[in-house]
Amino acid sequence: MAATSRKDFIAAIASTVVQVSREGAILLPSVRLAQCLLETGGVIHPWYNLGGIKANGVPNKYWHGDAVVKGTWEHVDGRNADMKAAFRAYSSVYHYMKDQELLLAKPRYDRVKAAGTPEMQAQMLRVCGYATDPSYESKLISIINQYGLQQYDIVASSAPVDRPSLTGPLKGAAAAPILRNGLVVSNGWRLSGGTVWVPVRKLGESLGGAVGWTGTKATVNGTELDTLLDVRTGYVAVRSLAAALGMQAVWEQQTGTVTLKK
Repeated sequence: MAATSRKDFIAAIASTVVQVSREGAILLPSVRLAQCLLETGGVIHPWYNLGGIKANGVPNKYWHGDAVVKGTWEHVDGRNADMKAAFRAYSSVYHYMKDQELLLAKPRYDRVKAAGTPEMQAQMLRVCGYATDPSYESKLISIINQYGLQQYDIVASSAPVDRPSLTGPLKGAAAAPILRNGLVVSNGWRLSGGTVWVPVRKLGESLGGAVGWTGTKATVNGTELDTLLDVRTGYVAVRSLAAALGMQAVWEQQTGTVTLKK
């Protein structure tokens, strides 16, 4: 999957970056977006590693041990040296970003965690040795300023517009990111019984479905679906929505995510 421009790349991954930030991320959205663009040149590869994380260490719930060998370069003894290295491969951009958060939670990156501004975080990523490029910090800051990426810091600090009310039928539901083609396309809400509910119009139409309303139930491509109505937003079970669109909804217990597949 490749973005046609740097702006397209930023737009493609922004919702995933914001979702991870809202879940309590260390890295600010502006810094993460800049880093992803710098590390990849604006291309989303099928292995979804947007930050150059090497394939060492112990697998976890976000990284299952898969790897790809790619050409890279490191700054060694004052010069750039070409080499090959094994990089972690992920099932989605979301999985990569959550795995990166586990990396940044290590004591080595305490100064990144303590940094309160994009500029300070960019500096501390270099100081703590995330990359060997001595210009890493200035490159990140330049990208942040060029594309106005601080706007995503503001977006991530606000509540999502499709969050259910605190007193409606989805009261107490846990957030469950909905993934498609490696990216977060919506937020679902999982009730204690296990069903994940999603905003039918927003998600259904974004996936090419024809969404209607009978007065009591939402319809997707002409199929009536059981609907929970909360503050004028209709929610349907993600598996029912997927079936009406000719797709599958795959639940991943470890990460609390749903992946939509054809």
